[in-house]
Amino acid sequence: MPQTNPDKALRWQTVHWHPDAPVKPPEGAPCNGCGLCCLVEPCPLGMLVSRRRRGVCVALRWSAAQLRYQCAMVSDPGAVTGWTNPWAVSALTALARRSIAAGVGCDAGLEVDSVP
Repeated sequence: MPQTNPDKALRWQTVHWHPDAPVKPPEGAPCNGCGLCCLVEPCPLGMLVSRRRRGVCVALRWSAAQLRYQCAMVSDPGAVTGWTNPWAVSALTALARRSIAAGVGCDAGLEVDSVP
């Protein structure tokens, strides 16, 4: 009889994903803005601005023009934090890009079940 490792037990979570969002890319592939990672849990910077460790990041924004999710801590950190000083906005953008590993590729080891 197979034994299960409780540390590797499956965790199911329902997320409300925009119907026009792109399909989650394979791990390591370039990010396509599917948003799934940020719908499940915030990155380290997102945890600070969201004040939570699980659930949707408050900085996640849907772009109807681009049909993809975007991180507002990268595109418009002042809208999330209220900070308007140019050096602070620039620093937050750089911190956010590092926090989400922008340009590195998808690092969300998540599996998606389609909705019937």
